[in-house]
Amino acid sequence: MSTPDTATLARAPLSERVKGWLELPMAANRAGIAPGRDARLDMFRGLALLMIFINHVPGTAWENFTSRNFGFSDAAEAFVFMSGLAAGLAYTGRFITGPLWPAIAKVWARARQLYFVHLTITMIALGIFAGAALWFGLYDLLGKNNLAPLFSNPLATMIGLPLLTHQLGYLNILPLYMTLLLVTPAVIVLGLRWPGRTLIGSIAVWVVAGQFRLNFPNYPVPGGWFFNPLSWQLLFVIGLLSGMAMKQGKRFVPRSPWLFGACAAFVLFVLAWLKIKPIGSAGLQTLGWLSGVGLPFYITWFDKTFLALPRLLHALALFYVFASLGGVRQLAESKWLTPLRLMGRQGLAVFAVGTVLSLLLQAVKDGIEADFWLDTLLLGSGLTLLVGLAYVLTCTQEMHRAAAAVPGKLQGS
Repeated sequence: MSTPDTATLARAPLSERVKGWLELPMAANRAGIAPGRDARLDMFRGLALLMIFINHVPGTAWENFTSRNFGFSDAAEAFVFMSGLAAGLAYTGRFITGPLWPAIAKVWARARQLYFVHLTITMIALGIFAGAALWFGLYDLLGKNNLAPLFSNPLATMIGLPLLTHQLGYLNILPLYMTLLLVTPAVIVLGLRWPGRTLIGSIAVWVVAGQFRLNFPNYPVPGGWFFNPLSWQLLFVIGLLSGMAMKQGKRFVPRSPWLFGACAAFVLFVLAWLKIKPIGSAGLQTLGWLSGVGLPFYITWFDKTFLALPRLLHALALFYVFASLGGVRQLAESKWLTPLRLMGRQGLAVFAVGTVLSLLLQAVKDGIEADFWLDTLLLGSGLTLLVGLAYVLTCTQEMHRAAAAVPGKLQGS
């Protein structure tokens, strides 16, 4: 039985309309890809969100199967790169064809949305941990996830929270993403004219940030942001320039058998480094020697805050390999991966709700004994809720498209 399109649904009786709307997300994915979207981006973004959710509930056996166990980089690098890629695809057209200010305002509106989502998640997180302490006696949670300053220095911390100079543990990536979006219009304008020079400038900022340990400041606790925007901007800019090129029917990084071979070899070498002890030991000794002869830490170590070179190179090599494999597109369009695509399509909502669920599960796990099957039940229930959320939101989007497909106000039958 065929599924009607959105315009046909909009004219159908209410009972048929509801049934069809429930089938729309699956129908779109049976076709392989939602209109105007790249199935690979949705699939990989959904996969990154899945791994972030699992990693944000530490202490389960399932975190041993996420990407950070098989390479120097992890889901955070994938999230930031794909955020840049998505921004390039979403916003470049406006800068090419339309007036400048509306194009800038569109990007900054998204940054504003991220800011308020971050504040909402932060307030919910405080409520979760306060409730766990008040009702279940789990007071040790109040000393974790950077919560302690709220009690030792409450006034200053309450200033730092909205200023983003105090971020709770596991709530660091949206402030980074928001900050990068604020400079995205400038990068797009420069990248459209001088893509190569824009990349060189981004690399220079990364080098200067690492060399002089420049970072955005924290307050009231000393130090800097966990994800340093001055360092992580490089990964975002590479993704942004790649998305801009895709929007124009080009490739920012050209296809090259030699480059593919080098990237694949490096990915396999890093896997061997992590899984074969003698290789890992030799690698660490080599990095130690390089550090001893004067190379800086962001070249010779795995620092996450400053996006050290081994993490950066591994992430870029991995992205290039997956982008070059012909079978990835067919895999991404498979009906079996519909849940991942739906999660990736509703990335912000899934990330926000997934973060809240992961913090709730942290509180639950703090009060019970570790158990594989219980962890499986908790994580599985959370992921089921996230897939359900993505499905409902996609249904809602399709309903709006159906309503917009016909003129006039729709009347229920």
